[in-house]
Amino acid sequence: MEDSTQTTEIDETAAATETQQETCDTLRAERDEYKDKHLRLYAEFENYRRKALKDKDEVLKYANESIVYELLPVMDSLDMALQHSSTGNSEALSALAKGVENTLREMNRTLEKFGLTQIEAAGKAFDPSVHHAMSQVERNDMDENMVVQELRKGYMYKEKVLRATLVTVSKRTSENNSE
Repeated sequence: MEDSTQTTEIDETAAATETQQETCDTLRAERDEYKDKHLRLYAEFENYRRKALKDKDEVLKYANESIVYELLPVMDSLDMALQHSSTGNSEALSALAKGVENTLREMNRTLEKFGLTQIEAAGKAFDPSVHHAMSQVERNDMDENMVVQELRKGYMYKEKVLRATLVTVSKRTSENNSE
């Protein structure tokens, strides 16, 4: 009888050990699942954090864009005043031109501090990403598709075209095209 009691105890111990092993395996699987979820959630959070920082930097970078854009017509008016004042001879027109020129220079300097730069156009190859062609003129003294005249200045704000330059573009005369 002692043998059967010992056998029963061994069987019970083996069953208990097996149950404990199953419980341990279940707990390990749950632990691994939670660990995996934690790692994925952490990675997702890091991605979100990086994207939020990038978005914030982008917003800060272009925060002044609208005010700079609104100042462009003022700069155009100053440019036109300079162009028109150069046609007169009087001393008053000369003084006006000098004052407008100084104002425009100071405004350009100030806006450059905030990231506004003028797009150079005259004599350059036509680039549709920064130039807007208003007309074409036949010119034999220039290569085709070169900017002949700048009608209105264009500007870049940081690395972005704020306003394209309005230009006149060269084309070869028809007699040179037939050769």
